[in-house]
Amino acid sequence: MSTGSFLRLGSANTYDTTLRNLTTRQANLSSLQEQLSSGKKINRGSDDPAGAAQAERANTRIERVATEQRALAAQRNTLALTESTLGDAIAAVQNFRELVVSAGNASYSPSERVTVAKQLISLRDQLIGYANSRDTNGLPLFSGLGSAFAPFVDGATGVTFSGIGGTLASTDVSVPFTADGQAAWMNVATGNGVYTAKLGASNTGSMFSDVGSVTNPTLAAANGYDYTVNFAVVAGVTSYTVTNNTTATTSGSSTFVSGQPITFGGLSINVNGTPANGDTLNLTPSATTGPGTGLFGAIDSAIAGMYTAGSTNGAASTNPTLHQAIARALTELDAGADRLSAVRGNSGALLNRADTISSNQEVRDVQLHADKSRAEDIDMIKGISDFQNQQTGYQAALQSYAQVQKLSLFNYLG
Repeated sequence: MSTGSFLRLGSANTYDTTLRNLTTRQANLSSLQEQLSSGKKINRGSDDPAGAAQAERANTRIERVATEQRALAAQRNTLALTESTLGDAIAAVQNFRELVVSAGNASYSPSERVTVAKQLISLRDQLIGYANSRDTNGLPLFSGLGSAFAPFVDGATGVTFSGIGGTLASTDVSVPFTADGQAAWMNVATGNGVYTAKLGASNTGSMFSDVGSVTNPTLAAANGYDYTVNFAVVAGVTSYTVTNNTTATTSGSSTFVSGQPITFGGLSINVNGTPANGDTLNLTPSATTGPGTGLFGAIDSAIAGMYTAGSTNGAASTNPTLHQAIARALTELDAGADRLSAVRGNSGALLNRADTISSNQEVRDVQLHADKSRAEDIDMIKGISDFQNQQTGYQAALQSYAQVQKLSLFNYLG
């Protein structure tokens, strides 16, 4: 006879096990329902600590990218305003240049030159306004690395730059939001950029010169750029000597011919008109800083050559100072316009860089959102499937529990 094995199961034990399974299934069903309603598989850190940390890191980076994009948008707006302001300034310089050229017209009377000079003064004030322009936040566009509220100060000796030259460096997420005012407005050397020709203060003749040139850079560098050309008139013949003020040496006498270049020490300069006995032409190294330099220095010297502030008379057509000032002003104005154009071009390049940075940041933002989604978002198709399976299991467990309840021994005792 075979011996059977019997397992004794109490009703209470069966009920407890069934209830525990029902509670577990109900909790799982509730969790899946919460995930489906929120669209996220992580609704609290305890759901998945590692996944929650990954999602939080991605969210922090997303917020940082958004902050950087807002800052970049402000920088782009400032750069666009800078580029536009420089365009207006270049147009004003061209207008100024045209008026300077017109002032050299031999048919103009002194009073007409006063009119031209007053137009030039108006353009000068306009250009100072451009140089001190501010962005929508009230910050100077041309403050460089830092400046006062108005970086360009119009003083008794001319316009000076009160800021710090230079610009901030670009980064992977930003571009400079101010332009270098020193480079844009002040880095214009006097004269031809190497030396400056000036008429002697006590000259009485009608002599004037152009800005000159360098014919032999090596020789010129060796001899320097500090010279005095001395003119003498003896028996109706005009001659000149050249003194190197650095070495205190004087050349031999040469006959002067108006319009022909005078060459010495690797330099050449054209002198026109009729010098008087004792007249001089002084050559000094070009200046790049200090009063009377920069674009505004060129503007001021042009105005001073045709009109004395506070007077009612302008320069006559035969005034050599007028022609000297015009020749110098045209060269310096062209150099100043070139500086403005260079800074404007740099602003345009930075605008392009800002667009590139913005595009890169948008790509990064998409990637970060994808990382965050992978870490915390639920797969809806899988979630619905799991929910339905859990729901089916829960319903089956309920039906099973209902059947188990009917199996109590007391239901069959009479």
